Formats: sequence, structure tokens, C-alpha cells
Amino acid sequence: MTGPLLALIAKLLSGASVRWIDCQPDTCQRVYFANHTSHLDALVLWASLPYDVRILTRPVAAKDYWEKGRVRRYLSGVFNALLIDRKEIKVHQSPVDMMLREIGDRYSLIVFPEGHRNVSEELEEFKSGLYYLCKKRPDLEAVPVHIDNLNRVLPRGEFLPVPLLSCITFGPPMWLEAGEPKSQFLTRARAAIQRLKDM
Repeated sequence: MTGPLLALIAKLLSGASVRWIDCQPDTCQRVYFANHTSHLDALVLWASLPYDVRILTRPVAAKDYWEKGRVRRYLSGVFNALLIDRKEIKVHQSPVDMMLREIGDRYSLIVFPEGHRNVSEELEEFKSGLYYLCKKRPDLEAVPVHIDNLNRVLPRGEFLPVPLLSCITFGPPMWLEAGEPKSQFLTRARAAIQRLKDM
């Protein structure tokens, strides 16, 4: 299976419509950060990007989930996922440093700052990874993304997706401002996704 074929299957299964609000697809380096409600989130968000952007974008995903079984391992390779070990995080090899090393000056990232799937209506507090990515690479555009309805396409505990309509909304890029405290930046980033949900 090729990347374009996988992207087509993901689009068909999720019925995803895509909106760009005050933002356009671009091959510049970005960090797309989104709410997280389903194991399909990374795949469908990646698939919703135009081809020239998609091939330069790597979803960050949980190693313990995507390395479980041949099919998941294979799929994670097809969409070039950057797998993070959530159980053995080492100080001298932090996930943020690993991400920055892997993307170099070429690739963009897809991250989920809540850190795990959240099926409630309210976004949970963001983990600090997004802040440190933007602090260490202030040139990266941070693009908020709201994913709607994917938790119903692949409900928690289910293996087979249920074909339903979903929506992926990309919002205006933001950057870490000079001297901006971590808590303030993460609150601002969380609010950016919340605004997209209400549009």
C-alpha cells in the first residue's frame, strides 16, 4: 500500500471535509497541533493535507499503540509516523529533542498536546511539549487544528471504523512570543483550537 492510497482510504472511511480558516496549505515547516479523540486522528489529519504538504509532514504517535501488531506497524511506516515511547522517557533523550532531530530543516509535525485521547467536550490542559518545540524552534509555525466527530467513526475499544462524516478545521498560525510564559502560551494554543470548534 502506498501513502496516496492510504490517504484515500482514510478520507473515505472518515468522510472528512477540510476547512482552512485564515490559513493556507504550505510546505513551510509547521507544527500542526490538534485535539485528540480517536486513534484515527493522526492518520486522517495527515490524509487531509494536500499531497505536497503531506509528504513533508510526520504525525507524532504513541509507539506502544502503533507497534502493536503487523498491520499497525506497517501503516505507521506508510504514513511516516514518528513513534514516541511514552513509557521510557529519558532526560538525555527527550521526546522534544527527538522530534526536532527527526524533522531537521525539512519536515513538519502533527502533535496532540492533550497527550492522550479525550472523549469529553472540553479540551484538557495541554502538556508542555508544544511549548518546548516552539521555544527551541521559534521559526516553526504552530497551526491549530480542530478534529470533529472522529471519535464516533472509531469509538474507543473498537477495531473497525463506522463510516460517518467528520470535519478537519485548520486555523491561523501562531508563534511563541518573546518572553511569553509556558502557561500563557499553552492557554492561548488551547483557546485557538476551542475557537475553531465553535466556528
